[in-house]
Amino acid sequence: MNKEKKILLVDDEPDILEFLGYNLKKEGYTVSTANNGKEALVIAKEERPDLVILDVMMPDMDGIETCRQIRDMPELKNVLIAFLTARGEDYSQIAGFEAGADDYINKPIKPRVLISRVKALLRRGKIADVALLPDYAELGGLKIDRERYLIVQNGKEITLPKKEFELLNLLTSKPGKVFTREEILGKVWGGEVVVGDRTIDVHIRKLREKIGDDYFRTVKGIGYTFEF
Repeated sequence: MNKEKKILLVDDEPDILEFLGYNLKKEGYTVSTANNGKEALVIAKEERPDLVILDVMMPDMDGIETCRQIRDMPELKNVLIAFLTARGEDYSQIAGFEAGADDYINKPIKPRVLISRVKALLRRGKIADVALLPDYAELGGLKIDRERYLIVQNGKEITLPKKEFELLNLLTSKPGKVFTREEILGKVWGGEVVVGDRTIDVHIRKLREKIGDDYFRTVKGIGYTFEF
């Protein structure tokens, strides 16, 4: 049921909040709103939404910083985040993914398209949550705790954002196997990604920075594999 799904809308333009909120409520979603990033952080912590739709360009605290701070909160590790923006430049999208965003929604957007994208995002989260792997694994000096989205390396705990963890989870499910970009998009992002392959590259780069270069091999023109 849609009413079981909670969505937090964050934008400094009241008209945008009203438009989005009206159409999402009409579909049965539970909707909360915030006018700025600081307010969004408070509401997100209290209400634990399933999805945050976040404007990029806001005064005081922009969407990128708001996203980054949400990702730093362990209790919000599973929330999906989509940026709502009129800016389509690649650098803006890359900055968003580096901050931990799951997707982009470009405005202006038609109600039917909005609902379709929201359903796809929430379905994507559901697909990614279904794991047929054991809760705990140890590979090449990495201890992977799938229940807590946690990696332990050399005694140090590393908490990963949801999509980074799911990408690592997929690659480590079959070490040595080359996962194509299409497979990765389908199994981690649900095959609904509009923004293209660049998001995979950003997430792989962040995993390399946090865990180490040697675990991930790029197979040019095909995809990635995990080795140890």
